[in-house]
Amino acid sequence: MSRAAVSAELGREIGRWDTGNPGPTLLVTAGVHGNEPAGLEAIGRVLAALRSREAPLRGRVLALRGNLGALAVGSRYLSRDLNRGWSASAIAAIRARPAADRSPEDREQLELIESFLAAERTATGPVLFVDLHTSSAAGSPFLCLADTIDNRRLGELTGVPVILGIEENLAGASLEWFADRGIAGFAVEGGQHTSAAAVDNLEAVVWQLLVRLGMLPGALVDIELHRARIREAVGTAPSIVEITHRHAICAEDAFCMQPDFANFDAVAAGQLLATDRNGDLRAPAARYVMLPLYQELGDDGFFLARRVGRLRRWLAEWSRWLSLDRLLVLLPGVRRDPDDVDTLLVTPSAAGPRLVGALHLLGFRKERERSGHRAFSRRRSRVENRRL
Repeated sequence: MSRAAVSAELGREIGRWDTGNPGPTLLVTAGVHGNEPAGLEAIGRVLAALRSREAPLRGRVLALRGNLGALAVGSRYLSRDLNRGWSASAIAAIRARPAADRSPEDREQLELIESFLAAERTATGPVLFVDLHTSSAAGSPFLCLADTIDNRRLGELTGVPVILGIEENLAGASLEWFADRGIAGFAVEGGQHTSAAAVDNLEAVVWQLLVRLGMLPGALVDIELHRARIREAVGTAPSIVEITHRHAICAEDAFCMQPDFANFDAVAAGQLLATDRNGDLRAPAARYVMLPLYQELGDDGFFLARRVGRLRRWLAEWSRWLSLDRLLVLLPGVRRDPDDVDTLLVTPSAAGPRLVGALHLLGFRKERERSGHRAFSRRRSRVENRRL
C-alpha cells in the first residue's frame, strides 16, 4: 500500500501514550486532508518511540486520523474539505440534517467532534491541539494559529515560522472550533506533500513540544537533532508574518498558478503570480507568497503576507496585557457588541487602515458583516493554557 492510500479500516485513533501521570494532553490530528499522509507517519514514529522507550510521560499524547474515507483513496476530500465548516452555525446545520443527507465529511466531522470532546473531558491538565499538514508547494514549514498571546508563545517554542491571519481568512477551519473554546492550538504545515523531509519536520515539531512543555524528560530525546532539523528547513524565512491577501478560487475560474513558487518566496509589486479566465493576477505590493496552489482540489489560489517585526510583536503583547482595547470604544464609530465582550462593532466609514491595523494588533482579527457594521472579534485563551 502506498503512503498516499491509508486503509479506512485502521480506525480513527492512530495511537496514544499515557502512563497515568497527570499533565497536559497533546491532541494531534493527521490526515484531515486525505492526500497528506506525512503527518500520520510522523506521529506514528513518535508514538512508536515512546512505547519502545516506555517513556515516563507527564500527561498524554492522543493522535487521531482525520478524513478516513479520503485517506483510503489518497484524495484531499470526497465531498467537501474537512478543514472547513467548523463554526458553531455550520456544525448545527450538519446536526440538523437527516443522517441520510449527510456527506462523508459531515459524518467524519461529527465523529471527530465526539473524539475531541472525549479527550477534553478526560484531560488531567491543559489541552494543546496540533493539526499536522503538508502543502502542494515546496518551502519552509510554518504554523497557522488563532492570534492569541498563548498561541504565539507556544508556536514560537517550535522554532517554526508563525503565520497570523490564515485561520481568520478561512471559513471555519478546524482550529476555529478549538479557538472558540479557548483551547490552545495550531496547524503545522511540514513541507511539500511528497517530500520525505516533511515527515521529518512534523516529527521534529512534536518532539520539541513534548520536551519544551515539560511532558517528557529532555534526556530521553536528542532534542538538538530536531532543533537542527527545523533550523535547516526554515532557512532564512521570517519568524512571523501576517496575511494581507487571500485569493479565493472556484472551479470555474480556470486558475493556474505560475510554476515553481515556494512558501515564503518574496515577490515584487506587479509580479505575475497566476492567471485565470479574467487574465493575469499580479502582486499588489512586495510580499511573501504562501500556499500557492499546485493541486486540483482547493479553494485557495494563494495567500500574500508581510513580515511582522519585533516592535510590532512587543506592542501586541503589551497592548493586550494592558487591555488597551478599552480605549478603542472611545473612538467615533466603534462600540462594544452588547452580546459579546470580545467583539467590536465598527461603522464602515470608521474602519480605515489605521484602525483595522490597531484592531489586528490587539487580536481582533476575525471579521464579518453584522447589521451594517464590520464586526471584529478576538480569541481568548483559558487561564489553564498558561501552564503549557
